[in-house]
Amino acid sequence: MSYLLRVELPDVPGSLGRLATAIGMAGGDIGAIEIVEHGADGVAVDDVFLETDGTVMPDSIVSACNALAGVKVLWISRYAAGSNLTRDLEVVEEMTSDPVQSLNRLVELIPATFVVDWAMRARRTPGGLELVHGTTAAPSSVPPEITWPSDLTKGRRVDAPGDWGWLVAACPLGEDEVIVIARHGGPEILDSEIARLNHLVALASSISRASVG
Repeated sequence: MSYLLRVELPDVPGSLGRLATAIGMAGGDIGAIEIVEHGADGVAVDDVFLETDGTVMPDSIVSACNALAGVKVLWISRYAAGSNLTRDLEVVEEMTSDPVQSLNRLVELIPATFVVDWAMRARRTPGGLELVHGTTAAPSSVPPEITWPSDLTKGRRVDAPGDWGWLVAACPLGEDEVIVIARHGGPEILDSEIARLNHLVALASSISRASVG
């Protein structure tokens, strides 16, 4: 079984080592660790991608982590076997390799980069947002249940109905388009993730403009 574990831990030397040891003792095999956020209060948030042999219950890994001083598991969920985390620099390389398709390539790479369920590029119209390009799991149209802010000038979380089950964020792409990402159930889309999304969208826009300049 493959899992994604989001964990909060002290941002001090040795914390990751203690976490890795605890996960290993509980029967988990770490495949990759991604630093999600360095907090100003001396706390870091990391994503840990791990495998188990199928006999290990995720609750035992959570308990082993939470038993460490200053460590708190924020979320654990199943993660598709064989999936790899696409680094931001790899996304930039992909976009620059095909500048004409850089905006669509960004959309396609977002789920692996941010560990979200889907992403889409949508165009603003008088009747709402119209799908331009989306990943396989994205809805065929922008869900009407979501209230889209009219003053969207930078990336931000977007309110969705509490019973809808999706955590949504959007980032403007020029004057008439937006990039939308969604994660089902959790973990929360963090400010640091939105900042990264803003940066990548800005780069994609620059690369796309240069291709037609």
